[in-house]
Amino acid sequence: MRIGFIGLGDMGGCIVPRLLAAGHTVIGWNRSAGKAAALAAKGMQVAASPRELAGAAEIVFSIVTDGAAVKAVALGKDGIIEGLRTSAVYLDMSTISPDVSREVSSAFAAKGLTMLDAPISGSPITVNDGKASLMVGGDRAAFERVRPVLSAIGPKVSYIGASGLAVQMKLSINLLLMVEVIAFGEAVALAEKGGVDRTIAVEAMLNSVAASPVLGYRGPFILDGRMPAKPLADVALQQKDMTLVLEQGRKLGSPVPIAAAANELMNACRGLGLGHHDFVVAHEAYRRLGGQSK
Repeated sequence: MRIGFIGLGDMGGCIVPRLLAAGHTVIGWNRSAGKAAALAAKGMQVAASPRELAGAAEIVFSIVTDGAAVKAVALGKDGIIEGLRTSAVYLDMSTISPDVSREVSSAFAAKGLTMLDAPISGSPITVNDGKASLMVGGDRAAFERVRPVLSAIGPKVSYIGASGLAVQMKLSINLLLMVEVIAFGEAVALAEKGGVDRTIAVEAMLNSVAASPVLGYRGPFILDGRMPAKPLADVALQQKDMTLVLEQGRKLGSPVPIAAAANELMNACRGLGLGHHDFVVAHEAYRRLGGQSK
């Protein structure tokens, strides 16, 4: 199929090669044109605008920073909505507010066009390993049409329900992920303060019933020399998602006190000058707050 892909950052840069490897023609666009060069060398075509890209594609994906960026590429001047054919499907993979996702979907529906929310759960590591999962909200028939293409991105593809429910689910998953990683940092810091070597503590936890896939690849980052120079998700990016979680809790009247506490630890990370690291750096924040040396 002819697939348009908007947003060629860390995640897009991993997804596009998988689509190419599956035999699809991929046309890409990114706000910073330089990010397209490496993918163009692998066979991706490059469009001059989201509108041009949409007009040439049967399926269009976007994965961008936030709701404002989604609105810009989808609804703005020369946006996807201006070029998408009625037979095509637009899927937004970004982590944004369900309300914003529904707003964009409604704008497309008003023009007889189809938009699905299709956030991806995973990191560049899980995408490259073929272990990412995708969740989709919106028209069920459109989902079934694009499902084979989604399976080329990740093997776990789930239909969640009506428009906006997939991004709602993604926020709940990110809540759990963030709390889990921060609790891991808290637990290791406590073990260290009590005299357990950090390497031994990490190994013991990853071999325990508390282990999980995210701790399996992120946990070792806290060992000396293992923190990635390029974060999988830095503190600011993770707080963007948690801000959405907290806002959803407020709007829906659903208490999220553990999420709020986790977000406060991210504030501490930034206050301690650790905000540029992957958010597993919460472990270091706990160490410093507990009086352990840097």
